[in-house]
Amino acid sequence: FGPPPSMEPVLAGVAGVSSPVLIPESKVTPDYPELARVARIEGSVVLQAVIHKDGTVGEINVLRCTKSCVGFEDAAIEAVAMWRYEPASQNGKPVACYFTVLVDFQLM
Repeated sequence: FGPPPSMEPVLAGVAGVSSPVLIPESKVTPDYPELARVARIEGSVVLQAVIHKDGTVGEINVLRCTKSCVGFEDAAIEAVAMWRYEPASQNGKPVACYFTVLVDFQLM
């Protein structure tokens, strides 16, 4: 039978856990922070998010930001919180997992 399923999120791509897949129409583009736009600064933010069994995004933490103090972190978190995913699965069942998300900010 194996151990009971954990309530803790698992790691995507480890121990037979598939990665969640972003549902494209749910992908909200983050607002470009005004401070960064005026200063003509581009950057990227690496986030770790919990993707729940229903595909919603839970807790989000900033792992890295190339340019801090210009608002990229908050803008990225705000956008990613609205995204939806096909959830990760393990043994054919949906599971909550930790998932790394990269958000790029580029001026047009």
